[in-house]
Amino acid sequence: MALDDRKLDVLRAIVEDYVATQEPVGSKALVERHALGVSPATVRNDMAVLEEEGYIRQPHTSAGRVPTDAGYRLFVDRLSKIKPLSPAERRAIERFLLGAVDLDDVVHRTVRLLAQLTRQVAVVQYPSLTRSSVRHLELVPLSTTRLMLVMITDTGRVEQRQVDIPGTLPADDVLELRRLLNSKLAGERLANTPPLVQALVDEATEELRPAMTTLATVLLETLADRHDERLMLAGTANLTRGGVLDFAGSLRPVLEALEEEVILLKLIGEQSDSPRVRIGDENEFVDLRATSVVTAGYGPGGQIVGGLGVLGPTRMDYPGTIATVRAVARYVGDVLAQS
Repeated sequence: MALDDRKLDVLRAIVEDYVATQEPVGSKALVERHALGVSPATVRNDMAVLEEEGYIRQPHTSAGRVPTDAGYRLFVDRLSKIKPLSPAERRAIERFLLGAVDLDDVVHRTVRLLAQLTRQVAVVQYPSLTRSSVRHLELVPLSTTRLMLVMITDTGRVEQRQVDIPGTLPADDVLELRRLLNSKLAGERLANTPPLVQALVDEATEELRPAMTTLATVLLETLADRHDERLMLAGTANLTRGGVLDFAGSLRPVLEALEEEVILLKLIGEQSDSPRVRIGDENEFVDLRATSVVTAGYGPGGQIVGGLGVLGPTRMDYPGTIATVRAVARYVGDVLAQS
């Protein structure tokens, strides 16, 4: 059955009180704390309907009620107003992130900031190589037969590889190889570069082809190497703060899941720039079904190159958490655009 506005107001009040107090909520407390404009008896009737519909439940030890995953989902979808961050909060985020000196510093600062602001576990994915573009390629001679290939992306990632060249390579040839690489690849999405790399080999002069073939092999290996999907985690201790998670058992399954990089990448990968909320049983990983996950994509100029987010109890401040994740993602994108 569809819930009328009054029952939705009661559900909103239950969610807000439970998040604030961590205690099951009774009808008397709701009437005292919220201007619902009805009697305790009416609130009790509304709570009975909400319970029957599966939006709240009664813990066996208490006369009060707590929201279910379905109740939180309805709250997030229909009831919660994403509260804007204050100007002071926005300035604090901006100052903290704009002080970063390189990409590693941006990621470290972002994950610490998210954990501190939300008091949850924060996860930030490094910008994915496959979703980045080439800004510049540099060749640094280490000897007459060895080069350092340095690839700098538009997201600030720097990949370095040592390359052993067949035969000796004069300094002029190194300059020409660098010119050819940048003329073909600079500005291109890395996901689109393999045929361009092959074209560099095909178009190289006979003298440069052996060196270009070796460079092309290293470039393609760099693109195929999946270690680029790196993650940073912070705030794990927040899980234990004040019995944050409503577990029947222990924290161990959640902590073990957080150690699995594949799980974390799945949680925050494939993001859009709008925050996504997964509540309780909506998580595909069984060990995380006592948690909620709020994630968003980030990147320069609206281009999504990575994901970030937080994981915490289903009893979280959804409006505040969603606003924080969205704001931090936007500021990280701005920082990358300026780098």
